[in-house]
Amino acid sequence: MLILFAIVLTDLIGFGIVIPLLPFYAEHFGASPNTVTAVMATYSAGQLLMAPVWGRLSDRLGRRPVLLVSLVGSIFGYLWLGFADSLWVLFAARAVQGGMAGNIAAAQAYIADVTTPEKRAKGMGMIGAAFGLGFIFGPFIGGILAGSDPHHPDAAAPAFLAAGLSALAFLGTVFFLKESLPAEARRKAGARSSRLVAIRRAFERPRLRLLILLFFAITAAFSAMETTFAMWTERQFGWGPQQVSYIFVYIGLLAATIQGGLIHRLTRKYGEKRVLLAGTASIVLGLLMVPLSGTLPLLLIATGLLAIGMGLTQPSISSLISREAQAHEQGEVLGVAQSTGSFARICGPIAAGTLMGGLGRHAPYLAGAAVMAAVVVAVWRKLLGPEPEPLTEAEPVPEPLAVAETEPETDPVS
Repeated sequence: MLILFAIVLTDLIGFGIVIPLLPFYAEHFGASPNTVTAVMATYSAGQLLMAPVWGRLSDRLGRRPVLLVSLVGSIFGYLWLGFADSLWVLFAARAVQGGMAGNIAAAQAYIADVTTPEKRAKGMGMIGAAFGLGFIFGPFIGGILAGSDPHHPDAAAPAFLAAGLSALAFLGTVFFLKESLPAEARRKAGARSSRLVAIRRAFERPRLRLLILLFFAITAAFSAMETTFAMWTERQFGWGPQQVSYIFVYIGLLAATIQGGLIHRLTRKYGEKRVLLAGTASIVLGLLMVPLSGTLPLLLIATGLLAIGMGLTQPSISSLISREAQAHEQGEVLGVAQSTGSFARICGPIAAGTLMGGLGRHAPYLAGAAVMAAVVVAVWRKLLGPEPEPLTEAEPVPEPLAVAETEPETDPVS
């Protein structure tokens, strides 16, 4: 797992490099807040379309081939971003990057392959820690390279460096990562039905449906904050990419500390559901505090609560979702979840841009706090209770066989 961690971390540092840059780069081409958030959401739109495909392919062909192909696509997307000279190119490059973002679902499925249900949250926390560290080093490097001028950021250097890091992750996968999915599991997955049936099947399981909907709401609220934060700080404090990158470093450091070490002890002591409740409550408080942050110390408290909340929430809910899947469908179920998260990262930023443009810079945070408050209530009322028994091969999931058998087989990965 350490090799997988290093590969994912390298790729996510490249991803994090462009995060503080994109809002300023879009505004450089004359984009409004609505358009800026649409640029950010374009990545998620590509991921929405392709995440189930990558997840199912990883079940059929193995995790390693999907990681390799998606990393090649990331390299191309970053290079195109570096040469962007207009707003439409910015949109197109981000769409390519999102469409090739199959590495996270495949990496999560890899973790599920090599961990027991009891240690699943710890494994998912490793991916979360890679995210956190990516948001420490990536935005810091990107902010330094882009500069502090919000009106004339340097976009080429961060994008080219991100492409280089994806290339390094590709080489690491080629030479050091072994396949985790047994051939027998791949044969079982090869007989499964189409993407739409896979999504329908996931939503027909009550526990899984609830978890995926909660994942959607959490992701939408957090991505609304994430994609408007640079514009909020520019209007609140007059900051540029460099200053914003320091806050992302701070958020990443806190999240990585929790996901890299504390999450295993917390979930072992309290269980994923109670940790999820604490995480969602922390996000509510953080979102409420951002509009009240007129000084840097208050902003650090607010963003610290957000970082702690996501550090607790992401591995907990990923582990709970993974527990609902059998061994041969881990990639499929996690791909459906990632696709739902991608849809949330479309809806959240677009709604946030509309709110910020129409009601002011604080509106996305207040709306996000309201959504997360509803999530807290749902976790408290629907999830807390005895832990369900882990799903085993002896307890097959009911499937709509009549529907699956009538599904056309002409396109095995769609």
